[in-house]
Amino acid sequence: MARQTSNFVCQECGASHPRWIGKCDACGGWNTIVEEAAPAAVPKGLGGKKGARIDFVSLKGESIPAPRMTTGITEFDRVCGGGIVPGSALLVGGDPGIGKSTILLQVSAALASQKDTRCVYISGEESVDQVRLRARRLGLADAPIDLASATNVRDIVATLDGADPPQIVIADSIQTLFVDSLDSAPGTVAQVRTSAQELIRLAKRRGFALILVGHVTKEGLIAGPKVLEHMVDTVLYFEGERGHQFRILRAVKNRFGPADEIGVFEMTDAGLAEVPDPSALFLADREEAVSGACVFAGVEGTRPMLVEIQALTAPASFGTPRRAVVGWDNSRLSMLLAVLEARCGLAIGAQDVFLNVAGGLKISEPAADLAVAAALVSSLTGKPVPQETVVFGEVGLSGEIRQVGQMDVRLREASKLGFTQAVSPTLQRKRRGKGKDGKAAPAFADLQVHTIDHLDGLIAWLHNTVTPLPTSHEPVSRRVSNG
Repeated sequence: MARQTSNFVCQECGASHPRWIGKCDACGGWNTIVEEAAPAAVPKGLGGKKGARIDFVSLKGESIPAPRMTTGITEFDRVCGGGIVPGSALLVGGDPGIGKSTILLQVSAALASQKDTRCVYISGEESVDQVRLRARRLGLADAPIDLASATNVRDIVATLDGADPPQIVIADSIQTLFVDSLDSAPGTVAQVRTSAQELIRLAKRRGFALILVGHVTKEGLIAGPKVLEHMVDTVLYFEGERGHQFRILRAVKNRFGPADEIGVFEMTDAGLAEVPDPSALFLADREEAVSGACVFAGVEGTRPMLVEIQALTAPASFGTPRRAVVGWDNSRLSMLLAVLEARCGLAIGAQDVFLNVAGGLKISEPAADLAVAAALVSSLTGKPVPQETVVFGEVGLSGEIRQVGQMDVRLREASKLGFTQAVSPTLQRKRRGKGKDGKAAPAFADLQVHTIDHLDGLIAWLHNTVTPLPTSHEPVSRRVSNG
Protein backbone atom coordinates (compact mmCIF):
# COMPACT_ATOMS: atom_id res chain seq x y z
CA MET A 1 0.00 0.00 0.00
CA ALA A 2 1.42 3.36 -1.04
CA ARG A 3 2.17 5.79 1.75
CA GLN A 4 -0.06 8.86 1.72
CA THR A 5 1.95 12.02 1.22
CA SER A 6 1.16 15.57 2.27
CA ASN A 7 1.61 18.96 0.73
CA PHE A 8 2.21 22.18 2.61
CA VAL A 9 0.06 24.80 0.82
CA CYS A 10 0.02 28.56 1.37
CA GLN A 11 -3.49 29.76 2.19
CA GLU A 12 -2.84 33.20 0.67
CA CYS A 13 -1.49 32.37 -2.80
CA GLY A 14 -1.89 28.59 -3.14
CA ALA A 15 1.84 27.84 -3.55
CA SER A 16 2.93 24.33 -2.58
CA HIS A 17 6.02 23.62 -0.45
CA PRO A 18 7.74 20.31 0.41
CA ARG A 19 7.83 21.12 4.14
CA TRP A 20 6.43 23.59 6.60
CA ILE A 21 8.11 27.02 6.71
CA GLY A 22 7.16 30.15 8.56
CA LYS A 23 7.21 32.47 5.53
CA CYS A 24 5.87 31.66 2.07
CA ASP A 25 8.55 32.13 -0.60
CA ALA A 26 5.96 32.99 -3.28
CA CYS A 27 3.87 35.75 -1.65
CA GLY A 28 5.85 36.59 1.49
CA GLY A 29 3.00 35.80 3.88
CA TRP A 30 3.83 34.70 7.42
CA ASN A 31 2.23 31.67 9.12
CA THR A 32 0.08 30.88 6.07
CA ILE A 33 1.42 27.36 5.37
CA VAL A 34 -1.03 24.53 6.20
CA GLU A 35 -0.50 20.81 5.71
CA GLU A 36 -2.99 19.21 3.31
CA ALA A 37 -3.34 15.68 2.02
CA ALA A 38 -1.94 15.32 -1.49
CA PRO A 39 -4.42 14.10 -4.13
CA ALA A 40 -3.89 10.64 -5.51
CA ALA A 41 -1.79 10.77 -8.67
CA VAL A 42 -2.62 8.81 -11.80
CA PRO A 43 0.47 6.68 -12.53
CA LYS A 44 -0.27 5.97 -16.19
CA GLY A 45 -1.94 9.22 -17.20
CA LEU A 46 -4.60 8.68 -19.87
CA GLY A 47 -3.33 5.21 -20.65
CA GLY A 48 -4.25 3.58 -23.94
CA LYS A 49 -7.96 4.48 -23.93
CA LYS A 50 -8.94 6.91 -26.67
CA GLY A 51 -11.30 9.81 -26.07
CA ALA A 52 -14.18 11.09 -28.22
CA ARG A 53 -13.46 13.43 -31.10
CA ILE A 54 -14.22 17.14 -30.67
CA ASP A 55 -16.27 18.95 -33.31
CA PHE A 56 -14.89 22.34 -34.38
CA VAL A 57 -17.04 25.17 -35.72
CA SER A 58 -16.27 28.38 -37.60
CA LEU A 59 -15.63 31.61 -35.73
CA LYS A 60 -18.21 33.31 -37.94
CA GLY A 61 -21.78 32.47 -37.02
CA GLU A 62 -24.95 33.55 -35.23
CA SER A 63 -25.00 33.66 -31.45
CA ILE A 64 -28.04 34.14 -29.26
CA PRO A 65 -27.56 36.97 -26.74
CA ALA A 66 -27.42 35.79 -23.16
CA PRO A 67 -30.75 36.29 -21.35
CA ARG A 68 -30.79 38.52 -18.31
CA MET A 69 -32.61 38.50 -15.00
CA THR A 70 -32.94 42.10 -13.89
CA THR A 71 -33.18 42.70 -10.17
CA GLY A 72 -34.73 46.17 -10.34
CA ILE A 73 -31.72 47.53 -8.40
CA THR A 74 -30.28 49.65 -11.19
CA GLU A 75 -26.79 50.02 -9.76
CA PHE A 76 -26.40 46.27 -9.25
CA ASP A 77 -27.74 45.49 -12.72
CA ARG A 78 -25.31 48.02 -14.21
CA VAL A 79 -22.30 46.33 -12.61
CA CYS A 80 -23.45 42.90 -13.81
CA GLY A 81 -23.73 44.18 -17.39
CA GLY A 82 -27.51 44.58 -17.51
CA GLY A 83 -28.63 41.80 -15.19
CA ILE A 84 -27.73 38.32 -13.98
CA VAL A 85 -27.21 35.66 -16.66
CA PRO A 86 -28.74 32.23 -15.87
CA GLY A 87 -26.10 29.57 -15.43
CA SER A 88 -23.40 32.09 -14.53
CA ALA A 89 -21.25 32.23 -11.39
CA LEU A 90 -20.60 35.50 -9.56
CA LEU A 91 -18.06 36.11 -6.81
CA VAL A 92 -18.61 39.05 -4.45
CA GLY A 93 -15.75 40.09 -2.16
CA GLY A 94 -15.19 42.88 0.33
CA ASP A 95 -14.04 43.82 3.80
CA PRO A 96 -15.98 42.54 6.83
CA GLY A 97 -19.06 44.65 7.51
CA ILE A 98 -18.89 46.47 4.16
CA GLY A 99 -22.40 45.30 3.16
CA LYS A 100 -21.98 42.10 1.12
CA SER A 101 -24.69 40.13 2.89
CA THR A 102 -26.96 43.17 2.98
CA ILE A 103 -26.86 43.85 -0.76
CA LEU A 104 -27.26 40.17 -1.64
CA LEU A 105 -30.26 39.84 0.66
CA GLN A 106 -31.80 42.87 -1.06
CA VAL A 107 -31.00 41.39 -4.49
CA SER A 108 -32.51 38.01 -3.62
CA ALA A 109 -35.64 39.68 -2.21
CA ALA A 110 -36.05 41.75 -5.39
CA LEU A 111 -35.68 38.68 -7.61
CA ALA A 112 -37.90 36.48 -5.45
CA SER A 113 -40.75 38.99 -5.74
CA GLN A 114 -40.77 38.44 -9.50
CA LYS A 115 -42.97 35.78 -11.07
CA ASP A 116 -41.53 32.26 -11.49
CA THR A 117 -38.23 33.18 -9.80
CA ARG A 118 -37.17 31.01 -6.90
CA CYS A 119 -34.23 32.26 -4.80
CA VAL A 120 -32.24 30.19 -2.33
CA TYR A 121 -30.06 31.84 0.30
CA ILE A 122 -27.59 29.48 2.02
CA SER A 123 -25.73 30.98 4.95
CA GLY A 124 -22.68 29.25 6.35
CA GLU A 125 -21.67 32.02 8.76
CA GLU A 126 -24.99 33.00 10.34
CA SER A 127 -27.91 31.09 11.71
CA VAL A 128 -31.40 31.31 10.27
CA ASP A 129 -32.51 33.57 13.11
CA GLN A 130 -29.69 36.04 12.42
CA VAL A 131 -30.59 36.28 8.74
CA ARG A 132 -34.25 36.77 9.63
CA LEU A 133 -33.28 39.56 12.02
CA ARG A 134 -31.41 41.37 9.24
CA ALA A 135 -34.35 40.87 6.88
CA ARG A 136 -36.74 42.47 9.38
CA ARG A 137 -34.38 45.42 9.79
CA LEU A 138 -34.30 45.89 6.01
CA GLY A 139 -38.06 45.50 5.66
CA LEU A 140 -37.71 42.24 3.68
CA ALA A 141 -39.27 39.79 6.13
CA ASP A 142 -42.16 39.01 3.72
CA ALA A 143 -39.92 38.22 0.73
CA PRO A 144 -40.46 34.62 -0.53
CA ILE A 145 -36.85 33.49 -0.11
CA ASP A 146 -35.87 29.88 0.67
CA LEU A 147 -33.44 30.21 3.57
CA ALA A 148 -31.10 27.59 4.99
CA SER A 149 -27.99 27.37 7.15
CA ALA A 150 -25.58 24.71 5.87
CA THR A 151 -21.89 24.14 5.22
CA ASN A 152 -21.65 20.61 3.77
CA VAL A 153 -21.33 20.83 -0.01
CA ARG A 154 -22.57 17.26 -0.47
CA ASP A 155 -25.85 18.11 1.26
CA ILE A 156 -26.18 21.40 -0.65
CA VAL A 157 -25.63 19.71 -4.03
CA ALA A 158 -28.10 16.92 -3.22
CA THR A 159 -30.74 19.50 -2.25
CA LEU A 160 -30.29 21.77 -5.28
CA ASP A 161 -30.04 18.91 -7.80
CA GLY A 162 -33.73 18.13 -7.59
CA ALA A 163 -36.69 18.16 -9.90
CA ASP A 164 -37.39 21.86 -9.32
CA PRO A 165 -34.06 23.71 -9.22
CA PRO A 166 -34.05 27.39 -8.19
CA GLN A 167 -33.11 30.28 -10.46
CA ILE A 168 -30.80 32.04 -7.97
CA VAL A 169 -28.52 30.45 -5.36
CA ILE A 170 -26.50 32.56 -2.92
CA ALA A 171 -23.78 30.92 -0.82
CA ASP A 172 -22.49 33.11 2.03
CA SER A 173 -19.62 32.42 2.17
CA ILE A 174 -17.44 30.05 0.14
CA GLN A 175 -14.79 29.96 2.91
CA THR A 176 -17.25 28.28 5.30
CA LEU A 177 -18.22 25.44 2.96
CA PHE A 178 -16.41 22.10 2.97
CA VAL A 179 -16.31 18.81 1.09
CA ASP A 180 -16.30 15.84 3.46
CA SER A 181 -14.01 13.78 1.21
CA LEU A 182 -11.10 16.13 1.96
CA ASP A 183 -9.20 16.04 5.25
CA SER A 184 -8.35 19.75 5.33
CA ALA A 185 -10.33 22.30 7.31
CA PRO A 186 -12.90 24.68 5.76
CA GLY A 187 -11.32 27.78 4.25
CA THR A 188 -8.14 26.08 3.08
CA VAL A 189 -7.06 26.22 -0.55
CA ALA A 190 -8.19 22.67 -1.33
CA GLN A 191 -11.59 23.10 0.32
CA VAL A 192 -12.32 26.47 -1.33
CA ARG A 193 -11.27 25.23 -4.77
CA THR A 194 -13.20 21.95 -4.56
CA SER A 195 -16.34 23.47 -3.03
CA ALA A 196 -16.49 26.19 -5.68
CA GLN A 197 -15.87 23.68 -8.46
CA GLU A 198 -18.72 21.41 -7.35
CA LEU A 199 -21.20 24.28 -7.00
CA ILE A 200 -20.22 25.93 -10.30
CA ARG A 201 -20.47 22.60 -12.14
CA LEU A 202 -23.98 22.08 -10.76
CA ALA A 203 -25.00 25.65 -11.66
CA LYS A 204 -23.83 25.21 -15.26
CA ARG A 205 -25.61 21.87 -15.57
CA ARG A 206 -28.94 22.94 -14.03
CA GLY A 207 -28.93 26.51 -15.38
CA PHE A 208 -29.27 28.54 -12.18
CA ALA A 209 -27.21 31.61 -11.33
CA LEU A 210 -24.74 31.09 -8.48
CA ILE A 211 -23.55 33.98 -6.31
CA LEU A 212 -20.63 33.24 -3.99
CA VAL A 213 -19.46 35.53 -1.18
CA GLY A 214 -15.70 35.60 -0.61
CA HIS A 215 -13.61 36.88 2.28
CA VAL A 216 -10.71 39.22 1.58
CA THR A 217 -7.17 39.40 2.94
CA LYS A 218 -5.62 42.41 4.63
CA GLU A 219 -4.38 43.55 1.20
CA GLY A 220 -8.00 43.68 -0.05
CA LEU A 221 -7.76 40.61 -2.32
CA ILE A 222 -10.17 37.69 -2.19
CA ALA A 223 -8.82 35.07 0.19
CA GLY A 224 -8.03 31.61 -1.08
CA PRO A 225 -6.52 30.43 -4.34
CA LYS A 226 -6.35 32.84 -7.27
CA VAL A 227 -7.88 30.13 -9.42
CA LEU A 228 -11.21 30.85 -7.70
CA GLU A 229 -11.45 34.15 -9.61
CA HIS A 230 -10.68 32.32 -12.86
CA MET A 231 -13.40 29.74 -12.28
CA VAL A 232 -16.26 32.23 -11.95
CA ASP A 233 -17.74 34.41 -14.70
CA THR A 234 -17.93 37.68 -12.77
CA VAL A 235 -15.88 39.08 -9.88
CA LEU A 236 -17.33 42.01 -7.92
CA TYR A 237 -15.51 43.94 -5.20
CA PHE A 238 -17.17 46.03 -2.52
CA GLU A 239 -15.13 49.14 -1.71
CA GLY A 240 -15.61 51.94 0.78
CA GLU A 241 -14.26 53.55 3.91
CA ARG A 242 -15.91 52.87 7.24
CA GLY A 243 -16.05 56.59 7.96
CA HIS A 244 -18.06 57.27 4.78
CA GLN A 245 -21.59 56.20 3.98
CA PHE A 246 -20.81 55.49 0.32
CA ARG A 247 -20.14 51.97 -0.96
CA ILE A 248 -18.70 51.22 -4.39
CA LEU A 249 -19.49 47.90 -6.10
CA ARG A 250 -16.84 47.41 -8.80
CA ALA A 251 -16.67 44.70 -11.48
CA VAL A 252 -13.05 43.64 -12.01
CA LYS A 253 -14.02 40.72 -14.27
CA ASN A 254 -17.18 40.14 -16.27
CA ARG A 255 -17.61 37.68 -19.12
CA PHE A 256 -21.07 39.06 -19.91
CA GLY A 257 -20.42 42.80 -19.70
CA PRO A 258 -17.82 45.54 -19.33
CA ALA A 259 -15.19 45.28 -16.62
CA ASP A 260 -14.35 48.20 -14.28
CA GLU A 261 -18.03 49.18 -14.19
CA ILE A 262 -19.12 50.54 -10.82
CA GLY A 263 -22.33 50.94 -8.88
CA VAL A 264 -22.64 53.49 -6.09
CA PHE A 265 -24.68 52.84 -2.95
CA GLU A 266 -25.28 54.73 0.26
CA MET A 267 -25.41 52.86 3.56
CA THR A 268 -28.53 53.78 5.53
CA ASP A 269 -30.37 52.29 8.49
CA ALA A 270 -32.69 50.58 5.99
CA GLY A 271 -29.91 48.95 3.98
CA LEU A 272 -28.02 50.04 0.89
CA ALA A 273 -29.75 52.73 -1.16
CA GLU A 274 -28.90 53.45 -4.78
CA VAL A 275 -27.12 56.66 -5.77
CA PRO A 276 -28.24 57.43 -9.35
CA ASP A 277 -26.16 60.64 -9.67
CA PRO A 278 -22.95 60.05 -7.71
CA SER A 279 -21.09 63.03 -9.19
CA ALA A 280 -23.49 65.55 -7.67
CA LEU A 281 -23.41 63.69 -4.34
CA PHE A 282 -19.61 63.50 -4.17
CA LEU A 283 -19.37 67.25 -4.80
CA ALA A 284 -22.19 68.27 -2.45
CA ASP A 285 -19.95 69.15 0.51
CA ARG A 286 -17.35 71.21 -1.35
CA GLU A 287 -16.14 74.42 0.27
CA GLU A 288 -15.51 77.65 -1.59
CA ALA A 289 -12.04 79.13 -2.17
CA VAL A 290 -9.97 76.41 -0.56
CA SER A 291 -6.44 75.83 -1.75
CA GLY A 292 -5.42 72.24 -2.44
CA ALA A 293 -8.82 71.11 -3.77
CA CYS A 294 -9.49 70.20 -7.39
CA VAL A 295 -12.37 68.48 -9.19
CA PHE A 296 -11.33 65.51 -11.32
CA ALA A 297 -13.46 64.43 -14.28
CA GLY A 298 -12.99 60.67 -14.35
CA VAL A 299 -14.64 57.69 -16.01
CA GLU A 300 -15.38 54.45 -14.18
CA GLY A 301 -16.33 51.79 -16.71
CA THR A 302 -18.91 53.52 -18.92
CA ARG A 303 -19.98 56.07 -16.31
CA PRO A 304 -18.47 59.56 -15.96
CA MET A 305 -17.62 60.41 -12.36
CA LEU A 306 -16.70 63.83 -10.96
CA VAL A 307 -14.92 63.69 -7.62
CA GLU A 308 -12.93 66.13 -5.51
CA ILE A 309 -9.22 65.53 -4.92
CA GLN A 310 -7.74 67.18 -1.84
CA ALA A 311 -4.03 67.82 -1.24
CA LEU A 312 -2.18 69.34 1.67
CA THR A 313 1.50 70.25 1.77
CA ALA A 314 3.37 71.37 4.87
CA PRO A 315 7.06 71.73 5.82
CA ALA A 316 8.44 68.45 7.10
CA SER A 317 9.04 68.44 10.84
CA PHE A 318 11.60 65.63 10.67
CA GLY A 319 14.29 64.63 8.25
CA THR A 320 12.12 62.35 6.09
CA PRO A 321 8.97 63.93 4.57
CA ARG A 322 5.74 62.01 4.98
CA ARG A 323 3.60 60.76 2.09
CA ALA A 324 0.03 59.78 3.06
CA VAL A 325 -2.43 58.78 0.33
CA VAL A 326 -6.09 57.74 0.60
CA GLY A 327 -7.87 56.57 -2.55
CA TRP A 328 -4.95 56.82 -5.00
CA ASP A 329 -1.73 54.99 -5.88
CA ASN A 330 1.12 55.87 -3.53
CA SER A 331 3.84 55.09 -6.09
CA ARG A 332 2.16 57.29 -8.69
CA LEU A 333 2.13 60.18 -6.23
CA SER A 334 5.89 59.76 -5.71
CA MET A 335 6.41 59.84 -9.48
CA LEU A 336 4.29 62.98 -9.85
CA LEU A 337 6.18 64.77 -7.05
CA ALA A 338 9.48 63.94 -8.75
CA VAL A 339 8.20 65.32 -12.07
CA LEU A 340 7.01 68.56 -10.45
CA GLU A 341 10.40 69.10 -8.82
CA ALA A 342 12.65 67.98 -11.67
CA ARG A 343 10.72 69.37 -14.67
CA CYS A 344 8.90 72.37 -13.17
CA GLY A 345 11.37 73.52 -10.50
CA LEU A 346 8.93 73.32 -7.58
CA ALA A 347 10.60 72.78 -4.21
CA ILE A 348 8.18 70.13 -3.00
CA GLY A 349 10.57 67.32 -2.04
CA ALA A 350 11.03 68.61 1.52
CA GLN A 351 7.28 68.95 2.13
CA ASP A 352 4.93 66.58 3.90
CA VAL A 353 2.27 65.61 1.35
CA PHE A 354 -1.20 64.35 2.22
CA LEU A 355 -3.60 63.35 -0.57
CA ASN A 356 -7.23 62.31 -0.25
CA VAL A 357 -9.99 61.38 -2.68
CA ALA A 358 -13.20 62.70 -1.13
CA GLY A 359 -16.12 60.34 -0.61
CA GLY A 360 -14.11 57.14 -0.13
CA LEU A 361 -13.75 56.47 -3.87
CA LYS A 362 -10.60 54.70 -5.12
CA ILE A 363 -9.18 56.04 -8.38
CA SER A 364 -6.86 53.95 -10.54
CA GLU A 365 -6.91 55.57 -13.99
CA PRO A 366 -3.88 57.68 -15.07
CA ALA A 367 -6.19 60.52 -16.11
CA ALA A 368 -6.15 61.74 -12.50
CA ASP A 369 -2.49 62.80 -12.74
CA LEU A 370 -3.23 66.35 -13.87
CA ALA A 371 -5.92 66.89 -11.24
CA VAL A 372 -3.58 65.67 -8.50
CA ALA A 373 -0.85 67.96 -9.81
CA ALA A 374 -3.26 70.91 -9.79
CA ALA A 375 -4.24 70.15 -6.18
CA LEU A 376 -0.57 69.89 -5.14
CA VAL A 377 0.43 73.15 -6.85
CA SER A 378 -2.62 74.87 -5.39
CA SER A 379 -1.73 73.76 -1.87
CA LEU A 380 1.93 74.67 -2.29
CA THR A 381 1.26 78.18 -3.66
CA GLY A 382 -1.90 78.95 -1.68
CA LYS A 383 -3.85 79.66 -4.87
CA PRO A 384 -7.16 77.77 -5.08
CA VAL A 385 -8.26 76.14 -8.31
CA PRO A 386 -11.41 77.96 -9.55
CA GLN A 387 -14.43 76.20 -8.14
CA GLU A 388 -16.21 75.92 -11.51
CA THR A 389 -13.24 74.10 -13.11
CA VAL A 390 -12.63 70.40 -13.78
CA VAL A 391 -9.19 68.96 -14.56
CA PHE A 392 -8.08 65.70 -16.17
CA GLY A 393 -5.07 64.38 -18.09
CA GLU A 394 -2.16 61.95 -17.83
CA VAL A 395 1.31 63.26 -16.94
CA GLY A 396 4.46 61.75 -18.45
CA LEU A 397 7.92 61.61 -16.90
CA SER A 398 9.09 64.59 -18.95
CA GLY A 399 6.15 66.67 -17.74
CA GLU A 400 4.12 66.35 -20.93
CA ILE A 401 0.34 66.02 -20.74
CA ARG A 402 -0.96 62.99 -22.60
CA GLN A 403 -4.45 62.44 -23.96
CA VAL A 404 -6.89 60.15 -22.17
CA GLY A 405 -9.89 58.20 -23.35
CA GLN A 406 -13.52 59.35 -23.48
CA MET A 407 -12.74 63.07 -23.25
CA ASP A 408 -16.15 63.95 -24.71
CA VAL A 409 -17.90 62.01 -21.93
CA ARG A 410 -15.92 63.81 -19.23
CA LEU A 411 -16.64 67.26 -20.67
CA ARG A 412 -20.31 66.47 -21.15
CA GLU A 413 -20.71 65.42 -17.50
CA ALA A 414 -18.91 68.58 -16.34
CA SER A 415 -21.18 70.76 -18.48
CA LYS A 416 -24.28 68.98 -17.17
CA LEU A 417 -23.29 69.72 -13.56
CA GLY A 418 -22.78 73.43 -14.24
CA PHE A 419 -19.01 73.68 -14.58
CA THR A 420 -17.83 76.46 -16.87
CA GLN A 421 -14.11 75.67 -17.32
CA ALA A 422 -12.03 72.59 -18.00
CA VAL A 423 -8.28 72.01 -18.09
CA SER A 424 -7.44 69.05 -20.31
CA PRO A 425 -4.84 67.74 -22.74
CA THR A 426 -4.84 69.06 -26.28
CA LEU A 427 -8.04 67.87 -27.91
CA GLN A 428 -7.96 65.68 -30.98
CA ARG A 429 -8.29 67.89 -34.02
CA LYS A 430 -9.62 65.13 -36.26
CA ARG A 431 -12.66 64.67 -34.04
CA ARG A 432 -13.17 68.28 -33.01
CA GLY A 433 -12.30 70.26 -36.09
CA LYS A 434 -10.30 73.49 -36.00
CA GLY A 435 -11.41 76.93 -34.94
CA LYS A 436 -10.43 80.24 -36.51
CA ASP A 437 -7.09 80.31 -34.67
CA GLY A 438 -6.18 76.81 -35.81
CA LYS A 439 -6.81 75.25 -32.40
CA ALA A 440 -9.32 72.57 -31.59
CA ALA A 441 -12.84 73.93 -31.16
CA PRO A 442 -14.49 73.30 -27.77
CA ALA A 443 -17.15 70.64 -27.51
CA PHE A 444 -19.70 72.76 -25.61
CA ALA A 445 -20.57 76.39 -25.99
CA ASP A 446 -21.01 76.92 -22.23
CA LEU A 447 -17.75 75.14 -21.28
CA GLN A 448 -14.45 76.91 -21.81
CA VAL A 449 -11.71 74.32 -22.39
CA HIS A 450 -8.10 75.24 -21.60
CA THR A 451 -5.80 72.78 -23.35
CA ILE A 452 -2.22 72.37 -22.15
CA ASP A 453 0.61 70.09 -23.27
CA HIS A 454 3.02 70.46 -20.30
CA LEU A 455 2.86 70.91 -16.55
CA ASP A 456 4.38 74.37 -16.98
CA GLY A 457 1.14 75.37 -18.68
CA LEU A 458 -0.88 74.30 -15.64
CA ILE A 459 1.35 76.32 -13.29
CA ALA A 460 1.17 79.37 -15.55
CA TRP A 461 -2.62 79.09 -15.81
CA LEU A 462 -2.98 78.97 -12.03
CA HIS A 463 -0.58 81.89 -11.61
CA ASN A 464 -2.38 84.11 -14.12
CA THR A 465 -6.02 83.36 -13.28
CA VAL A 466 -6.10 82.84 -9.51
CA THR A 467 -5.52 85.26 -6.63
CA PRO A 468 -3.74 83.71 -3.64
CA LEU A 469 -5.70 83.30 -0.43
CA PRO A 470 -4.59 84.93 2.84
CA THR A 471 -2.64 82.57 5.07
CA SER A 472 -4.12 81.24 8.27
CA HIS A 473 -1.35 82.98 10.28
CA GLU A 474 -2.59 86.40 9.17
CA PRO A 475 -4.78 88.25 11.71
CA VAL A 476 -8.51 87.94 11.09
CA SER A 477 -9.03 91.71 10.98
CA ARG A 478 -6.38 92.08 8.30
CA ARG A 479 -7.87 89.25 6.26
CA VAL A 480 -11.32 90.83 6.40
CA SER A 481 -9.96 94.23 5.36
CA ASN A 482 -8.03 92.68 2.49
CA GLY A 483 -11.15 90.91 1.33
